[in-house]
Amino acid sequence: QVQLVESGGGSVQAGGSLRLSCAASGFTYSTYCMGWFRQAPGKEREGVATIDSNGRTRYADSPKGRFTISQDNAKNTVILQMNSLKPEDTAMYYCAARPTCIVPIQFLAIIPNNFGYWGQGTQVTVSS
Repeated sequence: QVQLVESGGGSVQAGGSLRLSCAASGFTYSTYCMGWFRQAPGKEREGVATIDSNGRTRYADSPKGRFTISQDNAKNTVILQMNSLKPEDTAMYYCAARPTCIVPIQFLAIIPNNFGYWGQGTQVTVSS
């Protein structure tokens, strides 16, 4: 059974940094995609960044250049390093998984419907 547990959220002032982690378990496939999404109050869930089992990445336009997605295969962990945070980055951040992912990451749209497993989320609050 796939399980995703996020950690690392918190409150920070604009311009600061946070590092989110997602511990994944229950994968039995050799190819997978993982992603980070976020949802602000009253808004739809939106994609942030994705990574595949080969370490290839794709970013949404908003966080591009400020956020970095990476993975620690030994620890089955996906990390989102967020720098130069802005108040508009305030949201609940969710880790997502697509255990069988044969589509090249650059052709996989960063939308919730492309991911079938979700963590509980971790809150990020950025104050001005």
